Amino acid sequence: MTSTSTLDEFTVEKLPLPQHSFAFRSRRAVNWLTLGITYSTMYMGRYNLSFVNKQLSDTYGWSKTDIGFIISAALVVYGFSAVMNGLIADRIGGRKAMLIGVCGSVVFNLLFGLGTYGGAWNRGSLLLIYFASMWALNSYFQSFGAVSLIKVNSGWFALQERGVFSAVFGSMIQLGRTLVYVVGPMLVILLNWRWIFFVPAALMLIMAILTYLFVQDRPEDVGLSHSTLSKSVVSDGTKTTLREVLKKVFMHPVTVTIAAAEFCTGFVRHGFEQWFPRYMQEVQHLPLSSKIFQSGGLAIVIAGIAGAFVAGTLSDWVFSSRRTPVAFVGYALQIISLSVVWRAPSFTAVVAAFVVNSFAISMVHSMLSGTASMDFGGRKAAATAAGFFDGMQYLGGAAVGMGLGALLDHFGWIVWGPSMLGFSAIGAILMATLWNARPQTN
Repeated sequence: MTSTSTLDEFTVEKLPLPQHSFAFRSRRAVNWLTLGITYSTMYMGRYNLSFVNKQLSDTYGWSKTDIGFIISAALVVYGFSAVMNGLIADRIGGRKAMLIGVCGSVVFNLLFGLGTYGGAWNRGSLLLIYFASMWALNSYFQSFGAVSLIKVNSGWFALQERGVFSAVFGSMIQLGRTLVYVVGPMLVILLNWRWIFFVPAALMLIMAILTYLFVQDRPEDVGLSHSTLSKSVVSDGTKTTLREVLKKVFMHPVTVTIAAAEFCTGFVRHGFEQWFPRYMQEVQHLPLSSKIFQSGGLAIVIAGIAGAFVAGTLSDWVFSSRRTPVAFVGYALQIISLSVVWRAPSFTAVVAAFVVNSFAISMVHSMLSGTASMDFGGRKAAATAAGFFDGMQYLGGAAVGMGLGALLDHFGWIVWGPSMLGFSAIGAILMATLWNARPQTN
């Protein structure tokens, strides 16, 4: 496969790895570890809802469509606000943007959890609207997370290192999933299910303090120098204007194609993650206390970590820092695993397919939202590009709320697997058209 005529500014030559001092590497490690763990706790404060999906229905008598309303409201708000907050992060810096995001998420996780006590006096639409509003506001602040992390790290990682960074980024995400998949069921079982909102809020508050103390936007802020060695789509020069950022990020054929692929990713990723725990409870008849449920959830998380590391390694060492071929492989694996879920030949085969699907989703997400946004945005527009890609992903995911909830109410779980298949296929086709896309280097 070759690049199209619209990609003549991209090349695929082998790039040498940059040399950094020990002081630089040490300070960078402190920066991204603190920021990454902060983001992972935010992840816990976002996907905790999926583990009380069935609990909310059982407590308040709501259908899957009703629960889907909460999910869709949150994902729509996230999708649009990620684009806007990407622009904000590019203006005020990733550190400040992350602090805004994590503190806001603390507040609205607490308010959602406290609101669950309202069920004693109101089980109707008013409470449903309250939950949807609180979770939508939580999602607004959550949307600062990825764009802030990517904004900061675009200045600390060179183009040749960003595939490896995507592995780190993906691992931080999976750490958040570990907290949800392993700690979440324990909170529901051992304490009160409402604690699944209070514990993430406490962890996020701790990490907000550490972010304030240890994270800096650029190496220059701590007396270190570094070049990202990338022309990207938007110049890293000091004279980049807002008009140039908007034009290059939102109108460039490469970024638009990646955004379209991320829309497809969103449907598959959120269709899986938002409904997986309930599927296991209702179809496989596994309670949250089941050891099989917990070990399967842990396997899914480990597969996600492996997917991020495999993707980063393949991108930097095999595909010369190109991200789209790796994303293509991820989409192909999604097609295979979702086909198995659709046919459901056995419990073991379905669990194995879930694990492979998690591996594949992590490959795609770490490459596109986590890494391509830095490549094609550059230091001046990394957060804007990340917001564009991540926002499109969440808009794609919005359909898995009420839309998929209504399908499940009417047709049952048989439609779950095939509803996601077509989106993986479209994503694979889009990535094939960008096979050689990569920014030139200086």
